[in-house]
Amino acid sequence: MRRHYGRGKEKRGWSGPKHGPRRHRRSRHGNRAGSLEQEEPQTPVNAGPSSSGDPSSSSSTQNSVVAELPGFYYDSEKNRYFRLLPGHNNYNPLTKESIQCKVMECKRLRLLEEEEKQKKKTTRAGLNSSVLLQKRQLGLLSSSYCRLVHELKVNCMQRRKIEIHSPDSSVAGTNNFKIIVVNSVCWASLTHPDSHVLLCLMGIAETPGCASLLPASLFSSTNPGDRPGMLCSFKISTAWSCAWCLNPQADNCFSTGLTRRVLVTNVVTGHRQTFGTSSDVLAQQFARQTPVLYNGCRSGEIFSIDVRQRNRKGQSWKAIRLFHGSAVTSIHLMEAEHYLMAADMAGKIKLWDLRTTKCVKQYHGHHNEYAILPLHVNEEEGLLTAVGQDCYTRIWSLHDTHLLRTIPSPHPSSKDAIPSVVFSSRLGGRRGVPGLLMAVKQDLYHFSYI
Repeated sequence: MRRHYGRGKEKRGWSGPKHGPRRHRRSRHGNRAGSLEQEEPQTPVNAGPSSSGDPSSSSSTQNSVVAELPGFYYDSEKNRYFRLLPGHNNYNPLTKESIQCKVMECKRLRLLEEEEKQKKKTTRAGLNSSVLLQKRQLGLLSSSYCRLVHELKVNCMQRRKIEIHSPDSSVAGTNNFKIIVVNSVCWASLTHPDSHVLLCLMGIAETPGCASLLPASLFSSTNPGDRPGMLCSFKISTAWSCAWCLNPQADNCFSTGLTRRVLVTNVVTGHRQTFGTSSDVLAQQFARQTPVLYNGCRSGEIFSIDVRQRNRKGQSWKAIRLFHGSAVTSIHLMEAEHYLMAADMAGKIKLWDLRTTKCVKQYHGHHNEYAILPLHVNEEEGLLTAVGQDCYTRIWSLHDTHLLRTIPSPHPSSKDAIPSVVFSSRLGGRRGVPGLLMAVKQDLYHFSYI
């Protein structure tokens, strides 16, 4: 008796809940059967026929039922499974990387469209400007009124692109500037507040790294002929971070975080003080009330140094020690200097109490895996701002860690297009209103209070 094992190509897929993906069976056609198996789409497990009803409800129903199969990708639009191949393949463009990029780009475009349509947003359920005003009139928001107003204003900020025009046509030439790689930058108050800019430049090829002090007037558009040159430059190995000390007990001093050591330099006398560490120092900040330097390391450790004490062998000079589970990329000492904010490469943002050396708050939603990304804290408005590796700018409430807003990037997400942002309490000058500046590639945007 002759047995019939198959009836055609339609048997290669599966659509019922009783069958998983059928394993490829070696046949007389050899490689031909294998190639057909890879090219043909597969029907999802537990997925019934597509309905003509509400697409959102049907898609949500399918996503909740569809099972994840190793080595396969489920396309909700085509209602099919497709075989995945690892890495980049010219014959099979379906890879995990390409699918992830496509999903992220669709999400970014959808959020941009929602932001354009929804002009007024609410940060918390049941809270808007009219309700807030009524509660204030009833005396129910005596202490939190200003904070809640800032939260409402942040969600009403609209993106506007800034057009930059230079009156000097020669600026467009490429011969006027040299490409430099800056690892870290901060303000330096040498002659007056924010009088200079401290840059840590990365060494390239045979050129060693250095720390340079540039007068802030160098970037002024007035009297270009009177601009002074570079004040001073210190040759150092590649620096990961830098900080300027504002305490008078360590006047005219700056620090650089290097590979397994911290270097404190006096710009007037040239005296240097070295502190050995067990890991690279990726983030630094000086306290104002005392000459104490806080350091965040690749190992996840955060420690403080009193720069008044002399060099000691070992690590006995470490005063406060805190520990993250991943490399610390940014630290910020709060104004009262009792709390320290820190972010790491695991996407964790924590607020530490320096008196008890315990974590008291954690801000969720930040995304980071390998990049050194800064934190921006504005205590006057009660806001915390950070840009993630996914190119989304997130704003939290400092008070209760609530995520107030997530701003998608105007450009497609990529490693070389992570936005740089800064929040200003007076954007545009003394009479300006709070707002956010965002730079992405060659474009500049601002989000200001309405």
